[in-house]
Amino acid sequence: PGAAARRVPADLDLVHAGPGARLTWIGHASFLATLDSSHLLIDPVFSDRVGGLVRRHGRPGLLVEQLPRPDAVLVTHAHYDHLDRPSIDALPRDVPRVVPLGVGEIIRGWGSPRVIELDWWESVEFERARVTLVPARHWSRRWGSGLNRALWGGFVIESDAGSVYHAGDSARFAGFATIGERFPGLLAAMLPVGSYDPAWFMERQHMNPEQAGEAFLALGAGSLVPMHWGTFQLTDEPLCEPEQRMRRWWAERRPEGKRLHSLAVGQTISLETA
Repeated sequence: PGAAARRVPADLDLVHAGPGARLTWIGHASFLATLDSSHLLIDPVFSDRVGGLVRRHGRPGLLVEQLPRPDAVLVTHAHYDHLDRPSIDALPRDVPRVVPLGVGEIIRGWGSPRVIELDWWESVEFERARVTLVPARHWSRRWGSGLNRALWGGFVIESDAGSVYHAGDSARFAGFATIGERFPGLLAAMLPVGSYDPAWFMERQHMNPEQAGEAFLALGAGSLVPMHWGTFQLTDEPLCEPEQRMRRWWAERRPEGKRLHSLAVGQTISLETA
């Protein structure tokens, strides 16, 4: 599979700092987003394996005990590399879980008492952040449940410190432009760039790096943060090939006024200074 994504020790002072606009990459699609004074944990996966089969390459960038207390946990869909029961169970039970329609049934069955289910374009307000579930082109299934019984999507998080977008899993589709129109001025877009090989099968559910770059331009966000690479060997391409291709695409296209932030696992970026 090749080497895992580069990892750096987490800057815990920065992770726990006061109000701002920051993203910390925990690995794969897992992020801690700090906006204003809100901490939103997205697709948290800390386990050594997902689905009992696929092993983790490299350690997570943050451990549960190193996290600030989250205001909410956001889960984009029910696939095992995004919804991991041991990781969900390790988080405080009273922290709300925000999920697409149908995923709530799964998490409630694990004993999570505070679950908020959203349809596409529905929102939930927290004290200093507003979370909206937005469409994606993907699918959903877990062992023991039927195909597409639960919805999937991405999240836009809005706050006084700015807004960010986490795409979850998605193939390319016209919805990226619609999301950009509905949420102009996004500080950053966390976009999946891996799990694309072989293309004849995967392009209906995932993007390759070049497609993710075009999706970023359609969104109109300020910064691109590649994700969904370097941690779990889910498809045929080497673990770090997606990030290398993303860098090549960026060097060729040179989007004016935009920034590429190819993070190391454990790295925190302050978007207000990006």
